[in-house]
Amino acid sequence: MRKVADMSVDELRQLIAATVWETLQDFLGDPDEGLELQEWVKERLRRSLADRAAGQKGVPLERVSQKIE
Repeated sequence: MRKVADMSVDELRQLIAATVWETLQDFLGDPDEGLELQEWVKERLRRSLADRAAGQKGVPLERVSQKIE
């Protein structure tokens, strides 16, 4: 393990950010823990996986971005 004194400023910032993120995750936990997906979501995921397995691709990003602009 490296000493803090041997780290660059960027490496120290990354270490601090990772530590804060881990601490928040530990403190807040998973807000969806214990919840189940609704049946319509499960079915949509099944269809999406089947479409992908059949070689179909999703909607191009450009088309989606045009719809929301």
